[in-house]
Amino acid sequence: MTETVRSAIAAQLSALGIPADITTDGYPSIVALFEEALATYRGESACSSVGHTLSYADLDGLSAAFAGWLQHGVGLDRGDRVAIQMPNLIQYLVVCLGALRAGMVVVNTNPLYTERELEHQLNDAGVKVMVVQANVAQTAAAVLPRTGVETVVVTEIADLHPQPKRALINFLVKYVKRMVPAFSIPGALKLNDVLRQGAKTPYQAVILNRDDLAMLQYTGGTTGVAKGAMLTHGNLIANVLQSDTFFTTHDISGQGSTILQPLPVYHIYAFTASMYALRVGAHTAFVPNPRDLPSVVKAFDEHRPALFCGLNTLFVALCNDDRFRALDFSNLKVTLSGGMALTHDAAGRWQEVTGCRVSEGYGLTETSPTVSANPGNGVQIGTIGVPVPGTEIQIRNDDGNPLGLDEAGELCVRGPQVMAGYWQRPEATAEVIDADGWFATGDIALVQPDGYLRIVDRKKDMIVVSGFNVYPNELEDVLVAHPDVVECAAIGLRSESTGEAIRMFVVRSNPALTEDAVREFMREGLTGYKVPKSVIFKEELPKTAVGKILRRELRDLD
Repeated sequence: MTETVRSAIAAQLSALGIPADITTDGYPSIVALFEEALATYRGESACSSVGHTLSYADLDGLSAAFAGWLQHGVGLDRGDRVAIQMPNLIQYLVVCLGALRAGMVVVNTNPLYTERELEHQLNDAGVKVMVVQANVAQTAAAVLPRTGVETVVVTEIADLHPQPKRALINFLVKYVKRMVPAFSIPGALKLNDVLRQGAKTPYQAVILNRDDLAMLQYTGGTTGVAKGAMLTHGNLIANVLQSDTFFTTHDISGQGSTILQPLPVYHIYAFTASMYALRVGAHTAFVPNPRDLPSVVKAFDEHRPALFCGLNTLFVALCNDDRFRALDFSNLKVTLSGGMALTHDAAGRWQEVTGCRVSEGYGLTETSPTVSANPGNGVQIGTIGVPVPGTEIQIRNDDGNPLGLDEAGELCVRGPQVMAGYWQRPEATAEVIDADGWFATGDIALVQPDGYLRIVDRKKDMIVVSGFNVYPNELEDVLVAHPDVVECAAIGLRSESTGEAIRMFVVRSNPALTEDAVREFMREGLTGYKVPKSVIFKEELPKTAVGKILRRELRDLD
């Protein structure tokens, strides 16, 4: 980074009262960090979902039981991979913390994955044990025979509730609401049976260090192949502590406060927020389905959170809801925005309705995720704030040379939260992390004279749909398998409801191929949010001299 950029950032951090650096020496692993919290806040509420709350003591005992089962019930070795596929439920933290305590590597798995996507991730990560919620187990049942997964644990939505509430809710969900499609996984175990078994065989504490792998967090890429970002214990510790320094600038106390979390905890943004909540003794209220707006409103009314994690489209939807606007927001102190760009209109409307400003941050899966954020004592709408402590920033031109203030170029990051690399993909790692440890984000940004960062443009090809990254090459790879498709290209269009919507340009060999047929074909191999909203048929697509399709020209054409 140039001296002018470094000085501007340092001066702003000092003015805001934010330290320039952090130290992670106090914690050898993320396990040490959350075990400290489990011991300190035993009587406090740790997490809740579907009307039931676990205390820190409950979470301690249940996660220890799961760790014991992993070590003794199935005999996994340190570093083996455990996949978790479930929405926001209290079971997630039990399983995740248990796997980490046992010395395993957590593989967060999107419940919306199609068979193709799930099969790739399970095989790529070399998953040994999978924990899946019954509502989404149908997909797993179809692909498991084609993977190396050895043991499967199934959990139902209310498994950790007390009886008779547990049986009643699970019965209603399965037989009345019919939310559990039929599936068959031979030999699958039930979570409660596993926990009972694990409680009889105490787990053996594993000596872990900050360089050990903690998670494989899968993300797309320009090749269209999902890659596992290797996040170490040190990465996760650093980002929790970096985030903690920013919350000190907000008018919020940690212990006993409630964080409402509608964003999926298998996403790195929500995951790190849950780790921060544990560190400070807060209560995380999980909302299993953020697309079910009435459930979000109900949770807001019930918990009256001090902190709310959201993103642009959710803010817009809630502010347009009459029931939400009628709620009491006097407890709300902090609203976080990430995952997609925050618009001025959405931020202004949220503040008007709730009386709380939105603090937008920026991050990536590869950075655990937070790179920068707007502090509570210095929110600038339209910026992504200032770098979190210990984070170096460079803005580089096309030749890789650092730029100065107010000069737009590729945003490059170096810090303790930057991943170790992509799982079993050294070439892909070398493409984004240079020999000096700088991670190239692919996003175009600038540093203002006051030290705040602003995103000017995003990765040229990436599309962000409701906060999820969608990579055109993956969509194109699926569609070109259609016998009537010659070639195709995907771009993103601005959308009021999802931030961006996917448009697919298609050159077809059969004039009878329809827009609906294209979408139906893609729906078979892709998660719903990756299916295009519109399809345009063309005689040819613009290309470079060497034949590369020019998506930029297609965007300009639109």
